[in-house]
Amino acid sequence: MSGNVIETVMGAVVIVVAALFLFFAYSTSQVAVVTGGYPIMAQFQSVEGIHDGSDVRIGGVKVGSIVAASLDPKTFLATVKMSIAPEYKLPDDTVAEITSSSLLGEKYMSLVPGGSEKDIPPGGQIKYTQAPVSLENLIGQMIFSQPGGGQKKPDAGGGAAPGGGPGPVGAGSGAGASGLK
Repeated sequence: MSGNVIETVMGAVVIVVAALFLFFAYSTSQVAVVTGGYPIMAQFQSVEGIHDGSDVRIGGVKVGSIVAASLDPKTFLATVKMSIAPEYKLPDDTVAEITSSSLLGEKYMSLVPGGSEKDIPPGGQIKYTQAPVSLENLIGQMIFSQPGGGQKKPDAGGGAAPGGGPGPVGAGSGAGASGLK
């Protein structure tokens, strides 16, 4: 009987410690969605890796959240709607770019404020955007690119025949083993 009481108390202690850990992790992370902010939007050629609830950051500090992403049927550009905390007023020359926190990390919207005196109004649009760089495309370009700037050198001809010996006279560029035609 006393063994059951000790096991029950230890189980309760473990549950309390786990709950405290979860509370600490949630309160110190920036996972809360920004609500009550003002809406802005931006258009990109690609929004790969961004989804509803993704962070919007300035200098690595979360200032907003992605609310929605959709495709404009007229321009075929991806339109991203964001909610920005009301204490941050963005200049109208702000640049929006999709970046990742590490090589394999989650992507987020990074805003780089410009120096304009005029602010983006609520419901306004960020004019300057930069789509994410695709790691797969970069690796593919590196693997399939040719040394020397991607251009083949023209074949001079007159080299060795496929068997390894000299080619017949007059083969290739016209200059055989003896240089005669």
